[in-house]
Amino acid sequence: MSASLGRSSSPLVTAIGVAFAFVAIVGTRFLGWEWGSGQLVPTILGVVAAILAVFVIRTRRG
Repeated sequence: MSASLGRSSSPLVTAIGVAFAFVAIVGTRFLGWEWGSGQLVPTILGVVAAILAVFVIRTRRG
């Protein structure tokens, strides 16, 4: 038996996570995005990612 540690095995959730990570890396490395710098796009992406994470956690708990 293996413990799942609450991780999702859903390909859709994995794809969303990878997409957000890719956008964050490209944004910070090539577009100059920084947290707390007052830029709107990184803040919106962070808020959307947090909302999606809470939604996934709540739906997985039933």
